[in-house]
Amino acid sequence: MIHILLVDNHPIVRKGLELFLNSKPDLKVIGSLGSGIEIFEFVRRHKVDVIISEIDLPELNGITALRAIKKEYKSVNVLMFSHQPEEIYAISTLKAGASGYLNKTADIEEIEKAVRKIHNGETSLSEKMDKHLRYEDTRKSRSRMFKKLSTREVEVLKLLSIGRKNKEIAEELDINEKTVSTYKARLYKKLNVTNIVDLIHQAKHHNLA
Repeated sequence: MIHILLVDNHPIVRKGLELFLNSKPDLKVIGSLGSGIEIFEFVRRHKVDVIISEIDLPELNGITALRAIKKEYKSVNVLMFSHQPEEIYAISTLKAGASGYLNKTADIEEIEKAVRKIHNGETSLSEKMDKHLRYEDTRKSRSRMFKKLSTREVEVLKLLSIGRKNKEIAEELDINEKTVSTYKARLYKKLNVTNIVDLIHQAKHHNLA
């Protein structure tokens, strides 16, 4: 059984969620609160698995409450369920300790899915936001790869990107051809590519060519 606490300053929202979630055999709403300040006393007295909370709450906003709750009760998973735009608030709430973010325009079934996901230790976001985060992670990891390159490796990469042959690169950088081949092999390895076309594509993607 997943024990759920609802926190929202609109009674109709809480009632709607309660009726829907309680209709599932393994989900149980054990509390329904109208402000952030009430969360602490409730969590001290009851076993809560998942908190579904709005950001905009009277007395204490949801993000401040979230940070405080996660410091003391790390095992409690929090799903922020807000009317605030996901693209602005999702990242900051995840950084504050939330396990998921759902906009109030979401379908009711998405709430059930999100509750189950975060209870299983996963992060729950909309498909659009999830894709955005994956893209950002990929972009950052690529940037980290390029930071690993030495100045000489970047020079070789730039020259390869404009079509220079190994011999021409050797002459231009005043190094021997064998050294150019060594730099080339290092670039393949560091940038995780196996051919010159992909190598040049990576360079162009990061404005190195």
